Amino acid sequence: MDLHLLSKSYTVRKLDEADVDAIFELMRKNEIFYKYHPPFVTKESILEDMKALPPQKSYEDKYYIGFFEDKALVANMDLILSYPTEQIAFIGFFMTDVQYQNKGIGSKIIREVCACLKSLGYTKVRLGVDKGNPQSYAFWLKNQFSVIGENDYILMELQLL
Repeated sequence: MDLHLLSKSYTVRKLDEADVDAIFELMRKNEIFYKYHPPFVTKESILEDMKALPPQKSYEDKYYIGFFEDKALVANMDLILSYPTEQIAFIGFFMTDVQYQNKGIGSKIIREVCACLKSLGYTKVRLGVDKGNPQSYAFWLKNQFSVIGENDYILMELQLL
């Protein structure tokens, strides 16, 4: 996948070990998220997330990516293509820097990512939301995701029409 196609507004690239400090700074300020999704972020947990894969998936389908405005990391996302089926893309994680929140920036990124995924032939985007997290749940509802089930997380999905 050409990562540049994921956003017209921001520079998108894969994140790696050299980005851990910037990722940590973005994530540590998001205290509400960790109230519902403990434990609190560490640099080690970021490195683990970069390598985490769902069952039967390979690294060629995993994109741990950052959205940048100039050199500033605006948001990060863990995107898994063709999971759990070929036609579905899974957002394992998405977080916007707190200074960019409540300005429509996260929603703009999600719209652009979903438009790109649709152009690549994906029909749905799926994700899980921590139970009880009003901020995350409201964000995904606002972005037209619907609840499709509940287990350890609230499963949500968007039909790419």
